[in-house]
Amino acid sequence: MNNYFKRFFLLVIVVLAANMVKAQTGYDYAQYDLGLGLDFNKPYTDAQNITNTRSGRLTFNYNVSPFVNYIIEVQTGTLRGGDSVLTTSGRQFTNNFNAVMMRGQLQFGEIIDYSQGGMASAFKNLYVSSGIGFMINHITEINRASVKVPGFYTAGENNSNQLVIPARIGYEFKFYNKYGEPGFKIDLGYQYNFILGDGLDGFTAGKQKDSYDQLSIGFKFAVGGVATYRKQISN
Repeated sequence: MNNYFKRFFLLVIVVLAANMVKAQTGYDYAQYDLGLGLDFNKPYTDAQNITNTRSGRLTFNYNVSPFVNYIIEVQTGTLRGGDSVLTTSGRQFTNNFNAVMMRGQLQFGEIIDYSQGGMASAFKNLYVSSGIGFMINHITEINRASVKVPGFYTAGENNSNQLVIPARIGYEFKFYNKYGEPGFKIDLGYQYNFILGDGLDGFTAGKQKDSYDQLSIGFKFAVGGVATYRKQISN
């Protein structure tokens, strides 16, 4: 009889454990992601013309939940604008920049009920994000004198360090592994970066601060630290 009860209780424990494991399918997620991305940039500065350029980014995500993320982002690339011949000011610049930004990110899945699928489920990966950053500007090419207006000259610094306020909106496409965990993500976003200074282009002119915006595509890979969310992620 004792052996019978022992076997019975052992069977109950095994069944409960199996059910607990099964219950976590679709609820677990990785707390850490590593990512890389490509940005298409436009600077808004004291130069009269805007030139499209590219930059790259590396990201590290700490995921408080699948839909609340803290992100450290490193950007490096080029910003360019102006025309030394065709514009009246003659301003033209090339800035090889590096930036580090820290952002908080809220995806709508954290605040909406998407359990019934449909439009709510489609909107759960839409996000807004902002934070603060630090930017190092290094002007490698610049023209300060106008060929159209004799004597017109724009002063400024070739190197500067400035604070940045990034504001971002985007959508994260999540791809799930066999356990229903988001293991790979594609991030499409638009980011506007407010510069708290006037050194992005190397010119000190005007009353408005410099800024630049970015259209970006990024790829993120889950790298560990499994945690459990309060509701099924993949609905």
